[in-house]
Amino acid sequence: MTRPNSIKTIGLLAYDDMQALDLAGPLDVFGAANAFGSGSPSYELCVIGLGTHAVRAENGLAIVPDHALEGAPPLDTLLIPGGAGARQGLDRDARLLGWVRERALLTRRVVSVCTGAYILAATGLLDGRAVTTHWQFADDLTRRHPALRVDPDRLFIRDGSFATSGGLTAGMDLALALVEEDL
Repeated sequence: MTRPNSIKTIGLLAYDDMQALDLAGPLDVFGAANAFGSGSPSYELCVIGLGTHAVRAENGLAIVPDHALEGAPPLDTLLIPGGAGARQGLDRDARLLGWVRERALLTRRVVSVCTGAYILAATGLLDGRAVTTHWQFADDLTRRHPALRVDPDRLFIRDGSFATSGGLTAGMDLALALVEEDL
């Protein structure tokens, strides 16, 4: 494994009614990359919430963010997991959408897992771009965001500094591809 030039900070968004594996799967991939490297870790991993209070995933798992949006450190990569919360409310949260737009200008990569694409699409940053999401939600994503080029038959798609993935295990495939790119 080639050593990176510096530690890359990966910020993973956590919110109520997210799909726990959309966060935990990529988190484990980046954590494993740290474990397999020699010397200092390649990644600093931080969970970012709307606040610092615990959030509940769809399965009931409680997750305590390390930082609130406003206190989040500079990021190399921002990862937005999917879940019911992404499709049913957070995609209309002006504070979150503004924060994602602002961070996208300063962040090397912005990534969504599964229906996390709803949040990213609501920012307008994906307009005109090729994206994917879980096949079950592809038609709805297309209807709600007609400026996207949605391809539900891909594990993941990179379009510039943005990447989207299909279902939750495809999020781990995308994370592995990002680690391969970095290391």
